[in-house]
Amino acid sequence: MDVQTMHIANGIVNGPVSAIFAAFAALALAFCVWRARADLDDRLAPMAGLVAAFIFAVQMLNFQVLPGVSGHLLGGTLAVVLVGPWVGALCVSTVLIIQCLLFADGGLTALGLNITNMAIIGTAAGYLLVAGLLRVLPRTPSGLGATALIASIVGVVAASQGFVFEYWLGGTTQLSLPWVSGTMAGTHVLIGIGEGLIAATTVATVAKVRPDLVYALRRFRTPPAPVAATPAEAPATVSGGKA
Repeated sequence: MDVQTMHIANGIVNGPVSAIFAAFAALALAFCVWRARADLDDRLAPMAGLVAAFIFAVQMLNFQVLPGVSGHLLGGTLAVVLVGPWVGALCVSTVLIIQCLLFADGGLTALGLNITNMAIIGTAAGYLLVAGLLRVLPRTPSGLGATALIASIVGVVAASQGFVFEYWLGGTTQLSLPWVSGTMAGTHVLIGIGEGLIAATTVATVAKVRPDLVYALRRFRTPPAPVAATPAEAPATVSGGKA
């Protein structure tokens, strides 16, 4: 079994478990479509297309983590920072479907597993951490970059452990579960660091040039401080003396 990349091939997880997660992924994506309709507007729709194209391009480029071990950007945290969790999950899912159907990157029967891990678990973990960190860190390009770096590492590792859970439910090989979990976590911490550096650079650059295009900055912006009401001037009084 190949534990060096996130894409799961056919036969690694048995048919019944793969079918369950295919149904779960379909329901989750339907929910994302429903929620994304409220977010999509003239500003977000073009940005979503650019994010999906960027993730697709970067995922085609593998970078070496260790000798014989390579990884690529998953894109979940990058997507949620720029276009939000619902549209972000759809962007990553679109990339995974195209890669599976056109490039055989990940098995067709494992497509639901891969979408669950990378497009749902990865983006959800990244978004929750982004939402928490931006309440503490400054909402500046550098603060956003640090947020993207940390959230990317956590999101990638969380996605890798999604595979461990699926393997525990229906793995078809005899590998030790603790070994699989440890190998996946250790490898994907390093992959997450690489992803985090790319995501941090990208979102910080966009935030400097067009902060209005960054979903996270709009969603978690600091509400304006209330303006104190100016007290009304008291009417002038005329003091009179005795005649």
